[in-house]
Amino acid sequence: MKNFEKYGWVALAALAFAAQAQAQTDFPNRAVTIIVPFAAGGSADVLPRIASEYLSQKWKQQIVVENRTGAGGNIGATAVFRAAPDGYTLLSSPPPPLVVNENLYSKLQFEPQKFEPISILASTPNVMAVSNKLGVKTVAEFVAHAKANEGKVSVASQGNGSTSHLTFEMFQAAAGVKFNHVPYRGTAPALTDLGAGHVDVFFDNIASSLPQHQGGNIRILAVASRQRSTKISDVPTMIEAGYPGFVATAWFGVVAPPGTPKAITQKISADIAEALQQSSIRERYLAQEATPIGGTPEETAQFMAGERKLWSEVIKRANVKIEGN
Repeated sequence: MKNFEKYGWVALAALAFAAQAQAQTDFPNRAVTIIVPFAAGGSADVLPRIASEYLSQKWKQQIVVENRTGAGGNIGATAVFRAAPDGYTLLSSPPPPLVVNENLYSKLQFEPQKFEPISILASTPNVMAVSNKLGVKTVAEFVAHAKANEGKVSVASQGNGSTSHLTFEMFQAAAGVKFNHVPYRGTAPALTDLGAGHVDVFFDNIASSLPQHQGGNIRILAVASRQRSTKISDVPTMIEAGYPGFVATAWFGVVAPPGTPKAITQKISADIAEALQQSSIRERYLAQEATPIGGTPEETAQFMAGERKLWSEVIKRANVKIEGN
């Protein structure tokens, strides 16, 4: 009996470890849910759906992309943080809940730095888009309008703490103007109201705004990248418009709940990298001005650490506050 007590538990532990290893090897053997913490229709929603089509075929399992919006991405992030650490519930998100909100909210229901990094799907530059009702055609004309109508110009954002929010905060400081902030739950509703003239300006990512600009529903005044977009080469960069160093991009990362085994995160990361190498997927990403990235979990962690530092400095410099927080 003593020998069993001494070695029997060891054997049971070994069997449990072997079962866990087998489960990781077989991953996935059922449907996988990818939670997007922002509304459907924007790049945050579209890009993981494109990648999931390839992953679903490779894994021979259904992938459900679910939108759980609210609180600057915190609601969806909390759901994934609390999910079982088995790889079957993932978070695909732009920066806010991953590297920004920890600097904006006094208390979160999750710990961003404890997520298990997997990959960065893509990055895309932000643009300055305005309502056609304003009748302005350049950044200079817009700034003149904003200064002549101090306190009356409204700016949309994808939500408090979103990259669109922080980008307009950067612009306010650079241009010496002040907007009335109207936060939305994602890109799509903000773009809808911009097109209808309910808000005046929106610092959106180019992937979402480009079709609306090309369709004549809104006007993109400038691109917040170092080079002009090949799709709208007549539109200047923010740097060319007179704002040196004004570069703002959105990126879309995939993470898993804390404690998810490395074997699983590494497999998902490798499979995402494989998906992003497919010409059909790259073409669909590039068509939206989204540059595929990929990367290992280690590279993703390093990238996010750099972004966390960058946005922390932006928030402090612009003294960004979340009302009611």
